Amino acid sequence: MNELQYRRVLLGVTGGIAAYKAAEILRQCQNMGAEVRVVMTPAATEFITPLTFQALSGLPVHTQLMDVEEEAGMGHINLARWADVILVAPASADFIARLASGMANDLLTTLLLATEKPVMLAPAMNRAMFDDQNTQNNIRQLESQGVVILGPGEGVQACGEVGLGRMLEPEDLAQAVVEHFQTGELAGLNVLLNAGPTRENIDPVRYISNHSSGKMGFALAQACVEAGAHVTLVAGPVYMPTPSGVERIDVVSAREMADAVLSRSAQADIFIASAAVVDYTPVEIAENKIKKNASQMQLILVKTIDILTSVATQGSATFCVGFAAETDNLEAYAKDKLEKKSLDMIAANWIGRKNVGFNSENNALSVYWKGGEQELGYMPKSELARELVTLIAKRYHEKNTT
Repeated sequence: MNELQYRRVLLGVTGGIAAYKAAEILRQCQNMGAEVRVVMTPAATEFITPLTFQALSGLPVHTQLMDVEEEAGMGHINLARWADVILVAPASADFIARLASGMANDLLTTLLLATEKPVMLAPAMNRAMFDDQNTQNNIRQLESQGVVILGPGEGVQACGEVGLGRMLEPEDLAQAVVEHFQTGELAGLNVLLNAGPTRENIDPVRYISNHSSGKMGFALAQACVEAGAHVTLVAGPVYMPTPSGVERIDVVSAREMADAVLSRSAQADIFIASAAVVDYTPVEIAENKIKKNASQMQLILVKTIDILTSVATQGSATFCVGFAAETDNLEAYAKDKLEKKSLDMIAANWIGRKNVGFNSENNALSVYWKGGEQELGYMPKSELARELVTLIAKRYHEKNTT
């Protein structure tokens, strides 16, 4: 199962005998679909080599705060922003003390001070060190700041003593990361999404389409699963892996997408129309390849079916969320679409601008509904999807409890 598909996990490794287990944590998260980057403290490199993590992750391992190459490329601020979640395992008593004191004397403590992302620590130390009042005070201090403490477990330790202080097993820590993303905000609901472009054939070789990659729609499908929904994704022609737990239906044309959506929309509690459906399709499709004989060629096009309007006006109680991708007058066009199509919510974004919109890994959204609006700032699409799903869930529950 790919429970961590599209997720970015930053794994911090500190000095301690349990550092060797961090390699298995990396593998467990990777097997569930996560992209994992590793940051090691200098002490950690005495127990396990950075080359081990580099070989497993296929990515450079970050160890030095003032490394010229790292700071010129992905420095501590970029690492802090890159992650969806940061897991430090093992977290030694020394590291916990330094973090609780607000120190920034190595790369790992520095990026944790710089991050606004969730942080999880898996303590690993001798039982007496864990029981020490200073360590307990440090842990309580970090918990009060929102840091999640995972464990420790109880058992035989490397020193031969028995008690609390063992790091939790790698599979348990990987599962804790999975559970972090499972919000339950849409528990028990049926969510129907469409995503990606459509293709309208001109002849057996050529077609009309657009630049949609489907990345936002697939991220939304993943976020809805994590929120507890049963998710059906109607996908246009994109080459992306299916999010874990999602029922996927592949289509090509606008007509095929409409048929797939409308045949399932009556059972949907929420419909999220993130697909970039082609607006016009050729009246006739040539059976054979059209030859380039004339200097000009005319195509007669007709409008494709408006899938979103069809769902929004079908008379069911489906909560409809539209998308508006615009090159100008974003707010005006989005609000006009919200009203004309009888939508519950619309998410609008700019296209044709650098680093946003189609094919970008990041985006920003302006979300509107009757009587309200909210800005979702520039961030990775996976994170943006979770923010939008949280907002959708809130608006859905408000509508259905009043």
